[in-house]
Amino acid sequence: MQSFQAGDDLVFQLESGFGLLRVLAVDKLETGEHIWHLKAYEELFLDVEFAGMALANPSSLSTRKAHLALTDRAFERTPTAKLGNRPVVEEEFKPYFEWLNNKDKEVSDRSALLMLGLR
Repeated sequence: MQSFQAGDDLVFQLESGFGLLRVLAVDKLETGEHIWHLKAYEELFLDVEFAGMALANPSSLSTRKAHLALTDRAFERTPTAKLGNRPVVEEEFKPYFEWLNNKDKEVSDRSALLMLGLR
């Protein structure tokens, strides 16, 4: 089990470059399973160093998907590495709170990359 927490900035690798995800929240269920709430950024970078430098000014990044809710299985199928942690700001929490207040809470068992149409 990966030990990431809210505010963690994560990097993933594709053939075309490196992308960024952000952990907005992690809900622990009574079963011991988790629901991972992620934000995905649009940009791809040539290497991890450029991705990390972009996080120094996160307001310059474009959001590809403001909220993804994933099962443990789906999150584990999304190979990532932690680049750092910074507080989640109120604006980032809005899509998560909308999901919480929705009676039909959609949680995907597909990896974040598949949900984003990336391979």
